[in-house]
Amino acid sequence: MVHSGIDRFEKTLPRRFYGLRAGVLIHPASVSRKLIYTKDILFESKKIRVKAFFGPQHGIFGDTQDNMIEWEGFVDKITGLPVYSLYGKTRKPTAQMLDGIEVFIVDLQDIGARYYTFIWTMALCMEACEEKGIPMVVLDRVNPIGGHLTEGPVLKVEFSSFVGLHPLPVRHGMTIGEIAMYFRQQFYPKLALTVIPLYGWKRNQWFDKTGLPWVIPSPNMPTIDAATVYPGMCLLEGTILSEGRGTTRPFEIFGAPFIEPEKLVKRLNEFKLKGVFFRPLYFNPTFNKFSGKLCGGAQIHVIDREKFKPFKTAIAVLLTVKELYPEVNLWREPPYEYEFEKLPFDILAGSYRLREEIEKGSPLKDIEQWWSEENEEFEKIRNNYLIYK
Repeated sequence: MVHSGIDRFEKTLPRRFYGLRAGVLIHPASVSRKLIYTKDILFESKKIRVKAFFGPQHGIFGDTQDNMIEWEGFVDKITGLPVYSLYGKTRKPTAQMLDGIEVFIVDLQDIGARYYTFIWTMALCMEACEEKGIPMVVLDRVNPIGGHLTEGPVLKVEFSSFVGLHPLPVRHGMTIGEIAMYFRQQFYPKLALTVIPLYGWKRNQWFDKTGLPWVIPSPNMPTIDAATVYPGMCLLEGTILSEGRGTTRPFEIFGAPFIEPEKLVKRLNEFKLKGVFFRPLYFNPTFNKFSGKLCGGAQIHVIDREKFKPFKTAIAVLLTVKELYPEVNLWREPPYEYEFEKLPFDILAGSYRLREEIEKGSPLKDIEQWWSEENEEFEKIRNNYLIYK
């Protein structure tokens, strides 16, 4: 039976934090295994005194539906405490927000992909807490797509953005607690960090094998199926193609009005990708790209998730669309996630190399080779911070 950090908080919080005034970073999936909201657990705890809540992208209740929609802070009606937005006028807690805070607690459900912004909100909170001398406690959570698989290129520092501030491969195979330990050692060495670890989790365990309840961490991450394909299909945010936002299967469905589904799927099947089946379809997004327009495309059905490679699959999709529709400029223009100069695709990919390889029509196996080499190098760093076997 797996227990998250919040399930172990009352019994394992170090005594040195007892009675301290706390700031708490949470979102909708910050719940115990009994589905009790972390907000309520910590507010009612006798171990600490919550003084303020902080929320990442989509807010503490997940009420901003689409991506890149900012939200403003407010006063919580139930607790009467301030809720500060870290996805609006500021993404890093200000000194005023942290005034009177003696410990900063983080409880966020990550998805296991570098571009999911919650780990970067945590990183900016780590920076702010280091500057103010405030200790941080991270309540660890399961990596829902497993902690044993990694894939994709490692971010180059000159392409740092809010979808990647520090070097990580796209599918990083780490828990948020392990990532916090890596960030602390490499980038915030003066921060006093405590991680309350998971109990009972093994690295090769997917979320649906843990017995923990799935609560959507963001509005367009409704299922473990969406999380499984996300490390690859989120790349489509940096293109003109629809990544399925505005449908009931975001990231599993993709396409555009100019695509012929059967033609697309026939070419994709020639890659002989493992663990995946492409089903041709038409869809009509209700919001985001091509809202109200009929799109041709496909749905990704993962039939063996241990063999399925989401990042490789996304590159196969882009190579196929580029080959079939060479006259189309695939690349979306900035701004994107607070980056106003570099192409959105490049900051998602972590460099310009991937886009250039797709433009050239390089063989998929050759592209995979160089990012696999980058991944192997990062493994040497990653291994220093892994908590679980």
